[in-house]
This record gives sequence, C-alpha cells and structure tokens, in this order.
Amino acid sequence: MSGAIQGVGAAGAGGVHGPGVPRLQDWRSIELGLRGGGPSFADALKNAIGDVSAMQDKASDAIARFARGEHVELHEVMAATEEAGIALEMLIEIRNKVTEAYRTVIAMQT
Repeated sequence: MSGAIQGVGAAGAGGVHGPGVPRLQDWRSIELGLRGGGPSFADALKNAIGDVSAMQDKASDAIARFARGEHVELHEVMAATEEAGIALEMLIEIRNKVTEAYRTVIAMQT
C-alpha cells in the first residue's frame, strides 16, 4: 500500500489535483481506514461521490448563469464543465475497477 502512496507524492504535494482527486493526505487516511484507524473505504467513496456531485452542481450553475447573460467568463464555464466531466469519468473508472475486483474475488471462491 505504501508504494501506491509514494506514487502520488507529486500530485499530493500540490501538483495536479482537484476536488475529485485524492491528495496525499487522503491516501494516508484511506490506508489508515484499511488498518482500522481512520475513515473507512466507504466513507472515502461517499466523500468522492459528494465531491463529484458538487463539481457537477458548480458546472450547472455556471452554465445557467452564462445562459441568463450574467457576467461569467466563457473559459470559467468551460473549465468547470471539463473538471466535472473528468471527475465523473474518474468515478466511473473507480466503479469499474471495484466491480472487476469483486467479480475476481467471487470467481476465486467458486
């Protein structure tokens, strides 16, 4: 587990990340959760889903304000929309990996 944490060091230290991308301290809290000393994986997943939902709400709000003619820069609308889309794609990939892992475990039991 610590190898995976080391691999995220640059992003966690202030590199490329957003609300939907875990930072280094988030990975440490997930690792602690696996050991029983911190938040559970379910809590981390709920937080990630909440972050993605908030990003989508922010993008929808920016689009609505732009459509109403309020003073919103087009690049801000585009950036919010892209961030929400990327976060959603990442969440879908996480779901796919968890489903794949579950199926692998079930196949090993049969």
